[in-house]
Amino acid sequence: MKKRFVFAVLAAFSISATAHAAGDVRRGEQAFRACAACHSLVAGEHRTGPSLAALFDRRAGTAEGFRRYSDALRKSTVVWNEQTLDAWLRDPAAFLPGNAMAFRGLPDARIRGDLIAYLGAVSEGKVAAPKTPSLPDLKAVEIGQQVKAISRCGDTYRVTLGDGASYPFWEFNLRFKTDSSARGPRKGEPVIVGAGMGGDRAQVVFAAPEEISAFIRSGCP
Repeated sequence: MKKRFVFAVLAAFSISATAHAAGDVRRGEQAFRACAACHSLVAGEHRTGPSLAALFDRRAGTAEGFRRYSDALRKSTVVWNEQTLDAWLRDPAAFLPGNAMAFRGLPDARIRGDLIAYLGAVSEGKVAAPKTPSLPDLKAVEIGQQVKAISRCGDTYRVTLGDGASYPFWEFNLRFKTDSSARGPRKGEPVIVGAGMGGDRAQVVFAAPEEISAFIRSGCP
């Protein structure tokens, strides 16, 4: 009885692995579009999540240059392959409790198999990695996006731009961010980027965090 049980488990495992290996790469490429908002397949190009280039046979939580892993991933001993990826994609929270990926999972086994086949094809160089949509070049913005001064009076920030225009923002609606990448703003030259909601929200992007408090002046007219 025990031998039959072990054989059945091994047979099921073998069938599952074969199904993944035989996944449809073209369909997997379409499925990856839902992942592309957070992940790139270009080596070293990290976004909200790490680059998935050369993913297979890599230990989880070890993509070089990515510093936002959860403790659960960093401390795990998981190695990515068809079986571990299938379990992860099916239900990340159940597979590795405490991880930080905001993704409920893919219940459809065929879609998982297709996606894994596509990731494998890219990892092996059989399919070219898709280009990731570029972030805006904040060194090449128009004068109307260049921030020349920010003042704060009570709960209101007033932002003066390079074209002389000045706009008031409720403090809760103005965000201050940093971008230290090659496409980020020049040192000491922050830029403003709209954040939707009818123009009443925006974000000011600096080259480094220490610039923020030094740039803002307090005082009411």
